[in-house]
Amino acid sequence: MSDFDYDLFVIGGGSGGVRAARVAAGEADAKVALAEESRYGGTCVIRGCVPKKLMVFASLYGEMVDDARAYGWDHADASFNWKTFQTKLQAELERLEGVYQKLLDNSGVDRFDQRATIADAHTVELADGTRKTAKHILVATGGWPVRPDLENADLGIVSNDIFDLPELPKNILIIGGGYIACEFAGVLNGMGVEVTQYYRGAQILRGFDDEARGLIAEEMKNRGVDLHCGTDILELSKDGDGIKIKATNGTEKVFDQVLFATGRSPNTDGMGLEEVGVELGRKGEIVVDEYSQTAVPSIYAIGDVTDRVNLTPVAIREGMAFVETVFKGNPTKPDHDLIPTAIFTQPEMGTIGMTEEEARDQEPVHVYVSSFKPMQQNFAGRSDRVLMKLIVSQETDRILGCHIVAPQAGEMIQMAGIAVKMGATKKDFDNTVAVHPTMSEEIVTMREPTRST
Repeated sequence: MSDFDYDLFVIGGGSGGVRAARVAAGEADAKVALAEESRYGGTCVIRGCVPKKLMVFASLYGEMVDDARAYGWDHADASFNWKTFQTKLQAELERLEGVYQKLLDNSGVDRFDQRATIADAHTVELADGTRKTAKHILVATGGWPVRPDLENADLGIVSNDIFDLPELPKNILIIGGGYIACEFAGVLNGMGVEVTQYYRGAQILRGFDDEARGLIAEEMKNRGVDLHCGTDILELSKDGDGIKIKATNGTEKVFDQVLFATGRSPNTDGMGLEEVGVELGRKGEIVVDEYSQTAVPSIYAIGDVTDRVNLTPVAIREGMAFVETVFKGNPTKPDHDLIPTAIFTQPEMGTIGMTEEEARDQEPVHVYVSSFKPMQQNFAGRSDRVLMKLIVSQETDRILGCHIVAPQAGEMIQMAGIAVKMGATKKDFDNTVAVHPTMSEEIVTMREPTRST
């Protein structure tokens, strides 16, 4: 008989926490509980990847209607109804939340629909004062968007709020240059909102390949986003029904909405972590070792709360590795190397491996680049451009990085990612027959390097 109420207590009902809880209960026959203070599914399902991707789909249909006319389809002009979409979106999120709850229930996990904090190395305290003990505690509380330290910042909204807007604004100012800011700029622009975007840095999508992010910035502007780099806001204030801003470039303007997409912070405040000996980093992230274990041996953490690689599939992998390590006797480190990633900007970007800048700082490389107008959009009279790019080691011929800017780039990079992860060489790509006519065939038909560094 165990001395504890549970073998495992998970705090956080997002993708990582739910996967770890149900696998530990279902496959390792552990006695498991999970506490979630908000909605099951976490950021990804409720206020991130899933609703955002559905918004991306919705925002693209207006463009498709225009293209269809160029292809000979005769129909009336289309208009977007936010309420119709929003009602269906919320119903879908509720359905998915129910799926997550059912997965836990069917695995025999005890659910507590309330906030949980840590009282000691083996004790969790629920919001109602109840205490539960566990041999192991797993923190999977994710992250949360933050507002900048600016007077009246509460007048603006953050990414969580987008999905619940009672109506779409006529115009919006988006502050930030990361993938969340750029994705919502494309989405709202596609839905007919007049979008202005300020980013204080020299170019959007810092950390991604320079050539790829440069093309995305150019295409965003071509599609109607009023993008200003090297620009930030100094102040904002209420102005009637709008928000008046003053920018570093001297602009003073009133917007219906201001969206802050200026970063996220780990959800660790007030959880009692430091009090029991768990080390927190500069941003409040939980510091863990290669096996997701904290400074307190019985307490582990996975997902965005650790601020390692903040992606849903990574949190799930970390959860699975935790179960393997702790409950199956198979020490497993989550693999954070060569993770394929999609950024659902418009145009979309898929990427894996090193950027050109990172690679050339490490070793001599050949760079293969093809940029062109895709057949489908070109026929419709649009000037869109796409980019296919490979970074190749001169010494080993191995593909060090692959970057795609194109419609459906996320779908393409998933497939290319398998080859790159396996250690494919440029010769392997060259030996693969092209699928014609497709955009992605360019990945295997680039014979001569564009440049070598």
